Order: sequence, then structure tokens, then C-alpha cells
Amino acid sequence: MNIALSTNQQIPLSVALQHVPKSATLAINEKSKQLQQEGKDIIRLGLGQSPFPVPDIMIQSLKDNASAKDYMAVQGYLPLREAVTSFINRTELQQRKAEDVIIGPGTKELLFGLQMVLDCDLVLPAPSWVSYEPQAKLLGKTVRWLVCRAEDGWKLTADTLEQHCQSHSTKQQLLILNSPNNPSGACFTEQELIALAEVAVKYNVYILSDEIYSELHYQGQHQSIARYYPQGTIISNGISKWAGAGGWRLGFFSFPENLKPILDLMIVLASETFTSVSAPIQMASVCAFEDSPELLDYIHACRKIMQAIGINFSQQLNQQQIKTVEPAGGFYNLVDFSSFEQKLAAQGINNAYQLSQKMLEKTGVAGLPGKDFGLHQGLLMRLAFVDFDSSLLLKRLIENPELKLDAETTEFSRLFSAAERMGNWLYNL
Repeated sequence: MNIALSTNQQIPLSVALQHVPKSATLAINEKSKQLQQEGKDIIRLGLGQSPFPVPDIMIQSLKDNASAKDYMAVQGYLPLREAVTSFINRTELQQRKAEDVIIGPGTKELLFGLQMVLDCDLVLPAPSWVSYEPQAKLLGKTVRWLVCRAEDGWKLTADTLEQHCQSHSTKQQLLILNSPNNPSGACFTEQELIALAEVAVKYNVYILSDEIYSELHYQGQHQSIARYYPQGTIISNGISKWAGAGGWRLGFFSFPENLKPILDLMIVLASETFTSVSAPIQMASVCAFEDSPELLDYIHACRKIMQAIGINFSQQLNQQQIKTVEPAGGFYNLVDFSSFEQKLAAQGINNAYQLSQKMLEKTGVAGLPGKDFGLHQGLLMRLAFVDFDSSLLLKRLIENPELKLDAETTEFSRLFSAAERMGNWLYNL
């Protein structure tokens, strides 16, 4: 017997969830796919998914471990945590320990857990990644935005952090610092990190150093603020961006020893939520953090490709009077359409959201408005330069590291077509 619910019944839905929209990056990806299925030529610069294939060494390792079926330890597979620790100590000049690492189903899940465990206000540089703020809102946290400037390369300065801390010194704060940065592609220098660390020490600010793009620093010179503020910095990283394995859903947090109480609570939370990350995925990912020649060749090739695109794509945009700061890592441009403000206003386009919608409709170029990253003023959009076929190019570059990459590289044609499409539409308004 089926019992129907009354049409007048009120379903008790979460108030917090009802006021948080779907992730902007996932929404634009779905919209782009829908338009493509309708036969439209869409250049997908919205979702920041790595364009690169998972390294062969990791694929083979996954095949070798596919039969693993047991639950792993909640904190993570010990050989993986040991490999992660070696990776950190190799690249960050730290002496972290395997017992201070937790493995999660992506860093996104771990970040949500961290915010649930900590009774802190969240401090975000504007711009910041789209999911930091919504997660905080779901948990009823106070979010404080610190506006960054184009003339500073869209990077948080020590002076801005100092001014904020002077005004908000009564509650513990968690600052998320992301370098290389999403959405700007900016990377902090040693001097900038030291200055920020001095302020963080002075005001006892916890820092989550989101280093998910660390291996895509174009010069291979990524630095973590953990070098200068080890006692207050949690390191976050994973395999989704620099190893092309976003769908594997694996990330890690590494804690300094004095913040172990936070880790302990996160392990408790994990035990009652995701239990543990897939056993085959954890076992297959050990080699991602090892210093093997095969993986290094892969990473060096990825860096060279993204640097060539980042430089040439930025030049193409600037030639179209679409202003952008050349990125130093990752695969993003934060672009400014203010040169066309009057023309756009005459078309009823007065903010970045309206611009992104009209841009998709008129040019087929999908990007995200600045407001999704905390930039509520101006005509700013983030473009993820990832819509290109990387597999053959990656193979050719690994075989020939001296291969020249420039604006004439065939695989980059769709990206540069995006700049041309946008410029043509804007000039013809």
C-alpha cells in the first residue's frame, strides 16, 4: 500500500543549505555541457579541472591495487602518509611527521571538517576560491573578506592583514592562503610570505596554506608560508591539479605538532562521516608523492605547457584591451573588462554576473564572474585556460623537453580563439 504525502505538508529543510547555491564551478560546467549537447561550440573556461591525464605510473599502480577491499585506517594509509610527509619535507623544508597527516576524499571535504572542528572566524583574501565562503556559511561561521588589488598582483599584503587583525583581535581567526592562486594565478614571493608570517605570529592567526597547485609553479619554486610560520600553518594539498586526478578524490592536511588537538578532532569527525578514503586510490597514490624520474618528467612538462599558455593567453587578452596580470602558476587568469565599461553599460550589462552570462550567450566562452571569488565590484571574470587536448602534447614534450611552445602551437588554438571571440564581440558592441 502506497501512502501519499499531503500536498500541504511542509518539508523541514535545512535553512542554511537553502541559502547556499550550487558550487559555481560545477554549475558552469553543467551549463557548458548542456549547451554543447544542444550543438553549440562552447570553449569551456569555467571549471578549473586539470587538462592533463593521470600519470601512467599512477594508473598502473591503481590496476595493481584494484583488488584492495579492506577499510583503511581513518587517518589514512600509513605508507601514503609517509610518502606525503617526505614530499612536504622535500619541498617545504619542514620536518613534519606521518602521524600529523590526515588523508581525505579531496581537500574540499577536509576543509569543511576543519571549519566544523574550529571555533574560528574565517578570513579570506578577495579573490579566493569559490567554495571557501559557502562552506563557512553552511556552518554558521563569520566570514571576513580582505580586498586585494590588481596593483599588488591580487595578493594579500601584510599591511592589509595587519589592519584587519588590529580591528578583529578578540576572536581566533583562520586565514586561508592559496598559492599558486585560484583565481588569479599569482604566487607569493619569499619576502611577501615572511611579512605575512610576522603578522600571523603577532596576532596568533591560524593559517591553512592551500597548496593544491604547488607543483604547477611555472619556475618550480613554490614556497609555503609554513617555512616561516610552521607552528601555526596547516598544509593542504592533493593530486587533483598537478597530477590531473581530480576524480580520484584524494587530498591531505598536514598539521604542526602543537595543533594536534585539531587533527585529533578531525579524525573523530572522519570516523563518523567518510570513514576512510578508497583503499585502491590511497595505495595507488603513494607513487604520486615519490621523487621518481617518470613523475618529475610529467610535472616538468605540465609546467612548461601551462607557462606557455599563461604567458601567451595573457598577451592575447591584453592585446584585446582585456586587462589581466600574467599568472605565475596554475591555470587561471583573472581578467578585467573595465576598458569596455561604457559599451557594456549601454547594453544593460552593469556587473560581472551579467557579463559572464552574455559572454557565454554571444561568444560561447564560459567563465566565472568575480563575485563568485569575493570580488563584488567591477567587471572581473576568471578564465581557466584548460580547454585544450593535452595528451599528445604532453607525450611529445616528455620525449623532447626542448620542444618550443608558443602562440602557434596547434593544441592552444581554441584558447586563443576564446580571446579573439571575446575581443571581437566587445569591439562590435
